[in-house]
Parts: sequence; C-alpha cells; structure tokens
Amino acid sequence: MRLSFKPFLPRGLYGRAALILIVPIVTIQLVVSVTFIQRHFEGVTRQMTRNVLAEVRFIESRIDAAADADAARAQALAFAEPLGLRVDLPAGWTLEADRRRPFDLSGRAMIETLHENLPNIRAADLTVDDEVRLLLSTRFGPAAVILDRRRVSASNPHQLLVLMIVTSILMTLIAFVFLRNQLRPIKRLADAAEAFGKGRSVAYRPRGATEVRAAGAAFLDMRNRIERQIEQRTLMLSGVSHDLRTPLTRLKLSLSLMPEDDEVRAALRDVADMERLVDEFLSFARGDAMEAPEPTDPVALVGLSVANAQRAGQAVDLASEGEGRVMLRPDAVRRAVDNLIANAMRYGRRAEVSVAVTDRSVRISVEDDGPGIPADRREEALRPFTRLDAARNPNRGGGVGLGLSIAADIARSHGGTLRLAESPRLGGLKAELVLAR
Repeated sequence: MRLSFKPFLPRGLYGRAALILIVPIVTIQLVVSVTFIQRHFEGVTRQMTRNVLAEVRFIESRIDAAADADAARAQALAFAEPLGLRVDLPAGWTLEADRRRPFDLSGRAMIETLHENLPNIRAADLTVDDEVRLLLSTRFGPAAVILDRRRVSASNPHQLLVLMIVTSILMTLIAFVFLRNQLRPIKRLADAAEAFGKGRSVAYRPRGATEVRAAGAAFLDMRNRIERQIEQRTLMLSGVSHDLRTPLTRLKLSLSLMPEDDEVRAALRDVADMERLVDEFLSFARGDAMEAPEPTDPVALVGLSVANAQRAGQAVDLASEGEGRVMLRPDAVRRAVDNLIANAMRYGRRAEVSVAVTDRSVRISVEDDGPGIPADRREEALRPFTRLDAARNPNRGGGVGLGLSIAADIARSHGGTLRLAESPRLGGLKAELVLAR
C-alpha cells in the first residue's frame, strides 16, 4: 500500500509557499537544538562533574583515613569548606535511588558521570533548587556531600531556545510578508484569467517579478487577440447576414406577388428555412460577445422563458432552489434557455425546467419526455450543424443543428458547461446548463 501525503498538503499557493518557508526553519531549529543540547551541554556537564569529583574523592579519602568518627568528621569539615563543599557525617537523610526532574537533560549526564567515577556513591538528589546532594558510603556510615549545582552542570539552554524560537518566528513573519508581495501578482493574474474564462474582462496590469510580468504581458496579448478575433468575426457575420437578408427579402416579396400555387408555397417555405438558417447561424457565430455581464436574477430570467413557452401553449413547468443575483449576460443565457426549451418541446410533449443557485454555480436543467439521445451520441450532438433527427423523432420537425451548440458556447463563455444525460423523472433528455459564479 502506497502512502500519499497529497491529501494533507495545502492546495493554495499561499499555503504551499508558507509550508516551503516554515519546514526548513523548523527542521534547522530541531537539528541545532538537539545537537547543541546533547553534544555541548551534556559534554560540558560531564567535564565539570569530573572536575568536582576529584574534590569529592579527596574528602572521601580523608574520611576513610581518619582513626575514628570524630576525627573523620573534623577532617571533612576542615577540607570541605575551602573547597566549597558541605559535608554531614553521619548524613541526616537517606536516599533509596537517584532523583532528578523529568526534563533535566544535564542532570542525567551528571548522574551517569557520578556513578561511573565514584564507586562509593549511593544516590544523588537533583530535585533541590541550585544544589546537588550526594549520599556516599564511608567507614563511618553514610556521608552527605552538598555542593552548588552551577559547579557541576552547564546552565540550562532555555534562554537560548526561547531566543531562537522568537527570532525564527519574527524572521518567518518578515519573510512571509515579502513572499506575499511576490505571490500577489500571480494571484491577480490567475483572477484575471479566471474572469476572462467566465466571459468577463477585468482590469489587469502586469506587476511583480520579471517572470510574472512576462506572463502577465503574454496574457494581455492573448486576451486582446481573442477579443479582436471575436469582434471581427461578429462584424463579418453581421455583414454577411445583412447582405443575405436583402436578396431573401426581395425574393420573398417577389414570391408573395406571384399567383399562389404549390410551387410558390414550396418556394416560400424554402425562403423561410433560409431565413431561419441565417438567424441561427448568426446567433451561434455571435454568441454573447457584444453583451456585457450584469447582475441578474437567474430564477426570474428563466421564468420569463418558461412563461413565454406556456403562453405558446407548451407544457413547461418551472422549479427553483436558492436565490441571489449573479453576474451574467442575460440575453445570451435567455437565448440558451429558449433553445433548450424549444429543443425539448420539439421532441417531447412536456418539459420540466429547474434552476438551482448555489455559492459557486448556477444550474439550469431542462428535461423532456422525448426519446432522448443515446449516450454514445451526446458528445456528437453538441457539435455545430449536427442533426440527430433520425435518432430522435423526425416527424416532429428539426432545426439546423445549432440549438445545443449555441447553449454549450454560451455556457463556456460563462466558465461553465452543458451536460447531456437521461432524465430520471421524465425518461427523455436532460440538458443541464452549468454557469460558474
């Protein structure tokens, strides 16, 4: 089984940058602390303890060399005071085992050194503040030797550790401030790119490091080129549409002045089909490039399309969930919804429209009771000028294969998508228009 830490790592740029910044600092602190405490403080403590042991062994030898207990006590007192020791013979207290505080690291090294170099030691007590109390075995009973803790132990590194931690936190905060200034232009570039993907053009000026400025300038050039291409395409197709409408209008007028017969009626139907083809082609090519986003109520917007369908005698129901105003291109979204409703009623007898407004998206679903679209042909149905009438119902009339393509294009311009699936309630096609907020 492979262990992966990716689910526990931060996903945002700020979080990852902070992790890259903090982990080395904490690692260096731990390595330096452990190495310094174990190698330096424990080594110094052992050396200082060995120096004091020579004095303790001297006192012990003078006690053992005395003729009686009184002489031993006198010898101990005479030599202990000049050496900075205090000796009690016999000892007024006893110890069964060594005693030290749980986190006394230097005390552990001291006790180990005492037992290694002082064979007659019974126990050591390091729990009394600023004192080391030793219990020794002598000819005249147990003797207590008391000395200053500072003579045998290096001072605890608490102040050094606290200073190191405080300094590290301060430097981390300063580094994070500078790092945030470097990451902010990247975040602004990402926000501008995300907004452009949703069909919005926000003000952006390249800032930051040279590489970030180069990426920002490249993004602006790309955005300008795309906007120019869309504008040129729209203008060209508008001109083509205008040029085509003029002869179609003349042809329609000429046919209307001719005596009505089967051939004239057929020609008029052909002209009407050509007009519809031009309108849908222009609608697909234009998309929503000429419309600016504005705060819109999605529920009310979809409600207008449903009301129009109901006035036309179509069986269309509406359900909504959530509320709020969203930055949308209302005419484009309404065009997409109208296409989806018209597509549903072309192949079915009833349709259900639902709107769900969430914090991150707007979902508009149109379901019908028609034959639906096979799963293996749904991707094909989203392509322009693709007609699946044979797979659905050719007896109900067909379009020119642009309804779903227009809806999908509008969804992409809002940072969303158009999903096709089977309707769980009606059994036909479910077209779900997802728009990002």
